[in-house]
Amino acid sequence: MTIITVIMAGRRPFTLVYDPEVKAHLRAIDPKYRGLIRMAIEEQLRFAPDSETRNRKPLQRPVAFEATWELRVGPDNRFRVFYAVSHERREVQILAIGAKQGNRLMVGGEEIRL
Repeated sequence: MTIITVIMAGRRPFTLVYDPEVKAHLRAIDPKYRGLIRMAIEEQLRFAPDSETRNRKPLQRPVAFEATWELRVGPDNRFRVFYAVSHERREVQILAIGAKQGNRLMVGGEEIRL
């Protein structure tokens, strides 16, 4: 797992921990969107990963990767970042990144049923 930490004054940030499979998930996404996805993860999940917003929601039921939250990013919110939050360790585990295509979710080139 890759761990990235950025410290800002006043608030203790969450550490972002990427599952090893996420690299393969990103390779299946057009390279021009990868930076946008990474930036959204940093901005949206570093300090308040479990605060519900228009594009950040708890999942009704955990998906295949045991994620409990979903972040929607990109043009038409087509990309999905699935993650879980651990307050005890102050970590956000990024478990999967996929692209929505109509009613289908593609993660790492494979269709995932929600």
